[in-house]
Amino acid sequence: MISGTNAIGNKSSKQGNKTFKTFDPKKNVETEWTFYEASSNEIDEAVALAESAFKVYKDFAGTKKAEFLEAIAIEIEALGEELIETYCKESGLPEGRARGERGRTMGQLRAFANLLREGSWVEAVIEKAQPNREPMPKSDIRKMLFALGPVTVFGASNFPLAFSTAGGDTASALAAGCPVIVKSHPMHAGTGELVSNAILKAAAKTGMPNGVFSNLNSSGIEVGQQLVRHPKVKAVGFTGSIKGGTALYKLANERKEPIPVFAEMGSINPVVILPSALENEGDAWASKYASSITLGAGQFCTNPGLVLAVKGEKLDSFIKSLSEEILKLEPACMLHPNIYGKYNEGKEELSAQSGVIITADYTKNTGVNTAKPSILKVSGENFLTNTTLHNEVFGPFSVVVECENTVEMENILNHLEGQLTGTILGSEENLENNAEIVDALQSKVGRILFNGVPTGVEVNSSMVHGGPFPASTDPRFTSVGTSAIKRWVRPVSFQDWPNKLLPLALQNENPLNITRLVENEYTKTKLL
Repeated sequence: MISGTNAIGNKSSKQGNKTFKTFDPKKNVETEWTFYEASSNEIDEAVALAESAFKVYKDFAGTKKAEFLEAIAIEIEALGEELIETYCKESGLPEGRARGERGRTMGQLRAFANLLREGSWVEAVIEKAQPNREPMPKSDIRKMLFALGPVTVFGASNFPLAFSTAGGDTASALAAGCPVIVKSHPMHAGTGELVSNAILKAAAKTGMPNGVFSNLNSSGIEVGQQLVRHPKVKAVGFTGSIKGGTALYKLANERKEPIPVFAEMGSINPVVILPSALENEGDAWASKYASSITLGAGQFCTNPGLVLAVKGEKLDSFIKSLSEEILKLEPACMLHPNIYGKYNEGKEELSAQSGVIITADYTKNTGVNTAKPSILKVSGENFLTNTTLHNEVFGPFSVVVECENTVEMENILNHLEGQLTGTILGSEENLENNAEIVDALQSKVGRILFNGVPTGVEVNSSMVHGGPFPASTDPRFTSVGTSAIKRWVRPVSFQDWPNKLLPLALQNENPLNITRLVENEYTKTKLL
């Protein structure tokens, strides 16, 4: 049952005077639930509890934290149909998407649990002492990763489960040993409360300290701003718009003690089509990309919003096929009237730019808050000189750029902003003959694909979901996959420390039986 209260550790609270409701975009009405926006006192209490919990939680064994994460997955599954129904009501997304995202959320939690049980993620490094080394002795120095402290996570609008309350940011921070305060997304606060309850049940069942997790509601930006400014918060995770992510990044860097903000933001995910793809499979790729552009009403951060190819008859045929295919697909409801409105504003702005030709624009009647797909075409010269055409339009929308030649294509790629993904369609021979294109694209993205579609992000240890600004605020890290844990830790070296007082991961006996880098060699061997 949804109460609309804030979770301050294991306590439900509704001190604030401001309330709000979530919205059912398919019915175009508010939901029945009323939520209490967190007060300043509740924010302070949640952060104080997190700081207190950190002193204990950071030292828990990996196996104990793994039990906690696995218990969260079990409790989320136990929510059953109430979670699915609430998710669909607050997002307008279909039941199949809800079930798939729930599975991904539980899978992420279990993946981090497995990482903790294996234990080598702490990156233990040992350089043994050489007291007789000339001209000066060498100290014994050992290094490993330690948790930063309390983390604030902002729920994402487009993934009410996998990137929100118990999503990748929360799972990776908890795995690292950091208590989490979630700033629940106002579009799906009911879904967030249900998942929050599941996390707190799991925390109680596995003996976690009070304050290891809190969930705060808000309809505006004030609660988030207070959390980022709070001196006891040590890092921030965010998935959303460039405007929102950069505002948080600025706030964090204006603090007396600046903290890292790991924000995954905007991307138009360029797709480069080389000659063989148009010659041999143009219609097939047009069909696949029509489906990718419209997947989830285009509300994926990896949506292919830009297509680059050299002009000619084959490209003309591809654009015609893509435009026809996208108009065959049934338009879908967007997450919220505000997102629907911004989609239309963005589409209209780009469509009105000089030199732009609209090749597909859905004109049939649709349901409320339903996005009508659109494809635009523009010359390479126009795209280079008009950076408005680089803007992300969040929805079922893409711009095809007709390049004069591969030299202009490379120039466009070199002038693009940072992106989450980049894709190349063609043959292996095309790749070999266009090394400059490949290099230019690789320098702009976190993930580069060959002969595929960028929508769909696999959760594993080799995934990178990030990229140069403005795709993310720090291109060295990923927000998806087990490597995401590295955002919430820092290295600490121990010099000439008594063996029995070292962390277990650094002790001579290697009691955790983890892989360590000892004298530049990876080994599980005990040290004599």
